[in-house]
Amino acid sequence: MDVYWNIFESISILIGIGIIGFAIIARKIVPIKILEVVSPLILEIALPCLIFTNIVNRFSPESMELWWTLPLWSFAFAGITLLFTFVAMSIIKPQNKPEFTISLLYPNFIFIPLLVIQNLFGENSNMLVELFLFTLIFPAFLFNTYYLFFKKKQQATKKFDWAKIFNPILIATALAVIIKLTGANDYIPNAFLKITKLIGNTALPLILIVIGGNVYVDFKRKGEIHTKQILLFVALKNFILPLLVLAVILIIRPRVSVAFLFVLISAVPPITAIPILTEKAGGNNSISNQFLIASYITSIISLPLIILLFTHFYEIM
Repeated sequence: MDVYWNIFESISILIGIGIIGFAIIARKIVPIKILEVVSPLILEIALPCLIFTNIVNRFSPESMELWWTLPLWSFAFAGITLLFTFVAMSIIKPQNKPEFTISLLYPNFIFIPLLVIQNLFGENSNMLVELFLFTLIFPAFLFNTYYLFFKKKQQATKKFDWAKIFNPILIATALAVIIKLTGANDYIPNAFLKITKLIGNTALPLILIVIGGNVYVDFKRKGEIHTKQILLFVALKNFILPLLVLAVILIIRPRVSVAFLFVLISAVPPITAIPILTEKAGGNNSISNQFLIASYITSIISLPLIILLFTHFYEIM
């Protein structure tokens, strides 16, 4: 049960910081417009610094001989979730299909797994490196495909963006791996790594504060509460999908770290940018936000239960 309570604590921390962000914006301690400024800083500076520092400090090619397979495993994961999403959407045909689809398809692949791994295995765990290598392709996949699920008039205004392929997260990951493989890390000044570590450590609390702030903004214009769709979404995202992934894992039996990442990332709520991306694509960001919040709240119970079930088949601690 230690695993259950460790993960329960992780999700509680995430939601707690999100509530602080909600209160900061609600009480007008900082202006709402600050959210538009902080989000790019997190994704383009703080998160790449976090990834770069962790890989340079912890990546060991000698002890992680199969590290190069992790990005390949991510394609398998994407294929499973994509297949599940299309089958579910063809059977259920929800009212807000585009919003439902992207909320189901794109998980929070960094921030929640990051805190869960730190809580379970410690801040110096090699599992963090495996997480960053496993999720290498996810940003490019997300930002170059989400708009395809919306109406043709929105698709026509969007073009494939190569800048989203060679994004700061990919560049930071690739650069850190090359530095470690070549031994160039011995020539990096310690002061530089301390700077990137300090900047990287701001990524998680900042993104959660931004989430809380965005929830407040959307709460003010929440509109109709779509209870039936929310319950259906939570059932699929928080329970059925991770159980399906666990079943696939038990059939193909990858090594424990890969299996853990598969199940963990399948069980986390949607990526927090979903309401913003929905709005950009001309969709209903109110329903996307309702899916997001409901999944987060449910994950306090569902995520620990899924991982606890996983430990009956794999030993992780």
